[in-house]
Amino acid sequence: MIDDTTIIKMKKQLNVTDLSGEKVMIDFESGKYFMIKGAGNDIWDMIQNEISVEAIIKNLLEIYDVSEKECTDSVLQFLQKMKDFDFIY
Repeated sequence: MIDDTTIIKMKKQLNVTDLSGEKVMIDFESGKYFMIKGAGNDIWDMIQNEISVEAIIKNLLEIYDVSEKECTDSVLQFLQKMKDFDFIY
């Protein structure tokens, strides 16, 4: 279970292309591709190096005008999807 004390580490390197503010990620092993945009781009950039969930939330709160709860919920949901796809530890 991911929470704000979890340290995020990349597990799998994906081929990532930037297209008009969106990132297109291709997992050649599974043949799947994914598109992320908005804060997802910022989170993706942050997790390229080992980082805590707490630090991700803090950084996003400095960028976006959202409540801490909304930010935390969105970050945890995004990271859980990345973990479900086996992209992060």
